[in-house]
Amino acid sequence: MLEVLQYAGAGLLLGSMAGISPGPLLALVINQSLKHGRKEGIKVSFTPLITDLPAILLSVFLISELAEYKPVFGIISFAGAAYIIYLGYESIVSAGKEMELEEVKTNSLRKGVLTNLLNPHPYLFWITVGTPLMMKASQLSFFSAALFVFSFYLTIIGAKVIIALLADKSRAFLSGKAYLWTLRVLGVLLIVLALVLAREGWNYLIS
Repeated sequence: MLEVLQYAGAGLLLGSMAGISPGPLLALVINQSLKHGRKEGIKVSFTPLITDLPAILLSVFLISELAEYKPVFGIISFAGAAYIIYLGYESIVSAGKEMELEEVKTNSLRKGVLTNLLNPHPYLFWITVGTPLMMKASQLSFFSAALFVFSFYLTIIGAKVIIALLADKSRAFLSGKAYLWTLRVLGVLLIVLALVLAREGWNYLIS
Protein backbone atom coordinates (compact mmCIF):
# COMPACT_ATOMS: atom_id res chain seq x y z
CA MET A 1 0.00 0.00 0.00
CA LEU A 2 2.88 2.36 0.77
CA GLU A 3 4.34 1.89 -2.73
CA VAL A 4 0.94 2.61 -4.26
CA LEU A 5 0.74 5.86 -2.31
CA GLN A 6 4.27 6.75 -3.44
CA TYR A 7 3.18 6.61 -7.08
CA ALA A 8 0.08 8.63 -6.26
CA GLY A 9 2.31 11.19 -4.54
CA ALA A 10 4.63 11.33 -7.54
CA GLY A 11 1.64 11.95 -9.80
CA LEU A 12 0.34 14.71 -7.53
CA LEU A 13 3.74 16.41 -7.37
CA LEU A 14 4.48 16.21 -11.09
CA GLY A 15 0.95 17.28 -12.01
CA SER A 16 1.01 20.22 -9.61
CA MET A 17 4.32 21.38 -11.00
CA ALA A 18 3.17 21.05 -14.60
CA GLY A 19 -0.07 22.81 -13.71
CA ILE A 20 1.38 25.99 -12.23
CA SER A 21 4.73 26.33 -14.01
CA PRO A 22 5.00 29.27 -16.43
CA GLY A 23 4.80 28.05 -20.01
CA PRO A 24 2.85 28.37 -23.28
CA LEU A 25 -0.26 26.55 -22.06
CA LEU A 26 -0.45 28.40 -18.73
CA ALA A 27 0.02 31.71 -20.56
CA LEU A 28 -2.89 30.77 -22.81
CA VAL A 29 -5.03 29.83 -19.79
CA ILE A 30 -4.36 33.25 -18.25
CA ASN A 31 -4.83 35.09 -21.56
CA GLN A 32 -8.20 33.57 -22.23
CA SER A 33 -9.36 34.09 -18.64
CA LEU A 34 -8.33 37.75 -18.58
CA LYS A 35 -9.74 38.62 -21.99
CA HIS A 36 -12.75 36.33 -22.36
CA GLY A 37 -13.63 35.13 -18.87
CA ARG A 38 -12.90 32.10 -16.75
CA LYS A 39 -14.98 29.74 -18.90
CA GLU A 40 -12.52 30.12 -21.79
CA GLY A 41 -9.51 29.67 -19.50
CA ILE A 42 -11.02 26.51 -18.04
CA LYS A 43 -11.49 25.11 -21.56
CA VAL A 44 -7.78 25.49 -22.18
CA SER A 45 -7.02 23.80 -18.84
CA PHE A 46 -8.50 20.52 -20.08
CA THR A 47 -6.44 20.29 -23.28
CA PRO A 48 -3.77 17.94 -21.80
CA LEU A 49 -6.44 15.22 -21.74
CA ILE A 50 -6.59 15.52 -25.54
CA THR A 51 -3.03 16.35 -26.52
CA ASP A 52 -1.04 14.00 -24.30
CA LEU A 53 -2.31 10.81 -25.94
CA PRO A 54 0.18 10.89 -28.87
CA ALA A 55 3.05 11.50 -26.44
CA ILE A 56 1.94 8.63 -24.19
CA LEU A 57 1.49 6.17 -27.07
CA LEU A 58 4.87 7.09 -28.56
CA SER A 59 6.67 6.78 -25.25
CA VAL A 60 4.97 3.47 -24.36
CA PHE A 61 6.02 2.03 -27.72
CA LEU A 62 9.62 3.21 -27.42
CA ILE A 63 10.09 2.14 -23.82
CA SER A 64 8.37 -1.22 -24.35
CA GLU A 65 10.86 -1.95 -27.12
CA LEU A 66 13.82 -0.94 -24.94
CA ALA A 67 12.68 -2.13 -21.52
CA GLU A 68 14.55 -5.45 -21.71
CA TYR A 69 17.82 -3.59 -22.15
CA LYS A 70 18.49 -2.46 -18.59
CA PRO A 71 21.43 -0.15 -19.43
CA VAL A 72 19.20 1.72 -21.90
CA PHE A 73 16.45 1.95 -19.30
CA GLY A 74 19.05 3.28 -16.88
CA ILE A 75 20.03 5.98 -19.36
CA ILE A 76 16.35 6.91 -19.80
CA SER A 77 16.03 7.19 -16.02
CA PHE A 78 19.07 9.50 -15.90
CA ALA A 79 17.60 11.57 -18.74
CA GLY A 80 14.34 11.82 -16.81
CA ALA A 81 16.20 12.87 -13.67
CA ALA A 82 18.08 15.54 -15.61
CA TYR A 83 14.83 16.81 -17.14
CA ILE A 84 13.11 17.02 -13.76
CA ILE A 85 16.11 18.85 -12.27
CA TYR A 86 15.82 21.32 -15.15
CA LEU A 87 12.09 21.80 -14.45
CA GLY A 88 12.78 22.24 -10.74
CA TYR A 89 15.53 24.78 -11.41
CA GLU A 90 13.34 26.67 -13.89
CA SER A 91 10.54 26.76 -11.33
CA ILE A 92 12.82 28.19 -8.65
CA VAL A 93 14.49 30.85 -10.80
CA SER A 94 11.39 31.82 -12.78
CA ALA A 95 9.35 32.61 -9.68
CA GLY A 96 8.74 36.32 -9.76
CA LYS A 97 9.42 36.85 -13.47
CA GLU A 98 6.75 38.57 -15.48
CA MET A 99 4.80 36.19 -17.70
CA GLU A 100 4.42 37.37 -21.28
CA LEU A 101 0.81 37.58 -22.38
CA GLU A 102 -0.33 38.17 -25.95
CA GLU A 103 -3.56 39.13 -27.61
CA VAL A 104 -5.48 35.90 -28.10
CA LYS A 105 -8.86 35.40 -29.73
CA THR A 106 -11.46 32.88 -28.61
CA ASN A 107 -11.61 29.28 -29.93
CA SER A 108 -9.95 28.45 -26.64
CA LEU A 109 -10.01 24.65 -26.87
CA ARG A 110 -8.62 24.58 -30.42
CA LYS A 111 -5.87 27.03 -29.51
CA GLY A 112 -5.03 25.03 -26.39
CA VAL A 113 -4.78 21.80 -28.38
CA LEU A 114 -2.49 23.38 -30.99
CA THR A 115 -0.35 25.03 -28.31
CA ASN A 116 0.21 21.80 -26.42
CA LEU A 117 0.68 19.58 -29.49
CA LEU A 118 3.51 21.86 -30.64
CA ASN A 119 5.01 22.07 -27.16
CA PRO A 120 7.97 19.64 -26.77
CA HIS A 121 7.64 19.41 -22.98
CA PRO A 122 4.79 16.84 -22.87
CA TYR A 123 6.77 14.52 -25.18
CA LEU A 124 9.94 14.92 -23.12
CA PHE A 125 8.02 14.37 -19.90
CA TRP A 126 6.25 11.19 -20.98
CA ILE A 127 9.29 9.63 -22.66
CA THR A 128 11.76 10.31 -19.87
CA VAL A 129 9.60 10.47 -16.73
CA GLY A 130 5.88 9.73 -17.02
CA THR A 131 5.87 6.46 -18.94
CA PRO A 132 8.81 4.86 -17.05
CA LEU A 133 7.04 5.63 -13.75
CA MET A 134 3.71 4.42 -15.10
CA MET A 135 5.21 1.15 -16.37
CA LYS A 136 7.06 0.57 -13.12
CA ALA A 137 3.83 1.19 -11.20
CA SER A 138 2.04 -1.32 -13.46
CA GLN A 139 4.50 -4.00 -12.32
CA LEU A 140 3.10 -3.49 -8.84
CA SER A 141 -0.53 -3.44 -10.01
CA PHE A 142 -2.78 -1.93 -12.64
CA PHE A 143 -4.36 0.15 -9.88
CA SER A 144 -0.99 1.72 -9.03
CA ALA A 145 -0.41 2.80 -12.63
CA ALA A 146 -3.97 4.09 -12.98
CA LEU A 147 -3.66 6.01 -9.72
CA PHE A 148 -0.41 7.63 -10.88
CA VAL A 149 -2.03 8.80 -14.14
CA PHE A 150 -5.23 9.91 -12.39
CA SER A 151 -3.27 11.87 -9.76
CA PHE A 152 -1.18 13.55 -12.45
CA TYR A 153 -4.14 14.73 -14.52
CA LEU A 154 -6.20 15.64 -11.48
CA THR A 155 -3.56 18.11 -10.34
CA ILE A 156 -2.34 19.42 -13.72
CA ILE A 157 -5.91 20.24 -14.77
CA GLY A 158 -7.03 21.27 -11.29
CA ALA A 159 -4.11 23.69 -10.89
CA LYS A 160 -4.79 25.32 -14.25
CA VAL A 161 -8.50 25.61 -13.50
CA ILE A 162 -7.72 27.33 -10.19
CA ILE A 163 -5.34 29.73 -11.97
CA ALA A 164 -8.03 30.45 -14.59
CA LEU A 165 -10.47 31.31 -11.81
CA LEU A 166 -7.92 33.54 -10.10
CA ALA A 167 -6.95 35.24 -13.35
CA ASP A 168 -10.61 35.99 -14.00
CA LYS A 169 -10.61 37.98 -10.77
CA SER A 170 -7.17 39.60 -10.84
CA ARG A 171 -3.78 39.35 -12.50
CA ALA A 172 -2.05 40.31 -9.26
CA PHE A 173 -1.86 36.71 -8.03
CA LEU A 174 0.96 36.04 -10.55
CA SER A 175 3.30 38.13 -8.45
CA GLY A 176 1.79 37.17 -5.10
CA LYS A 177 4.00 35.57 -2.45
CA ALA A 178 1.86 32.41 -2.13
CA TYR A 179 2.17 31.61 -5.85
CA LEU A 180 5.89 32.38 -5.96
CA TRP A 181 6.70 30.28 -2.90
CA THR A 182 4.57 27.43 -4.20
CA LEU A 183 6.69 27.45 -7.36
CA ARG A 184 9.90 27.42 -5.31
CA VAL A 185 8.83 24.65 -2.93
CA LEU A 186 7.59 22.44 -5.77
CA GLY A 187 10.86 23.12 -7.59
CA VAL A 188 12.85 21.81 -4.63
CA LEU A 189 10.59 18.76 -4.31
CA LEU A 190 11.08 18.02 -8.01
CA ILE A 191 14.84 18.03 -7.55
CA VAL A 192 14.46 15.54 -4.69
CA LEU A 193 12.33 13.32 -6.95
CA ALA A 194 14.99 13.62 -9.65
CA LEU A 195 17.61 12.26 -7.25
CA VAL A 196 15.38 9.24 -6.59
CA LEU A 197 15.08 8.62 -10.34
CA ALA A 198 18.83 8.98 -10.76
CA ARG A 199 19.39 6.34 -8.06
CA GLU A 200 17.02 3.98 -9.86
CA GLY A 201 18.87 4.65 -13.11
CA TRP A 202 22.14 3.73 -11.43
CA ASN A 203 20.60 0.50 -10.16
CA TYR A 204 19.57 -0.40 -13.73
CA LEU A 205 23.12 0.22 -14.96
CA ILE A 206 24.83 -1.92 -12.34
CA SER A 207 22.28 -4.77 -12.27
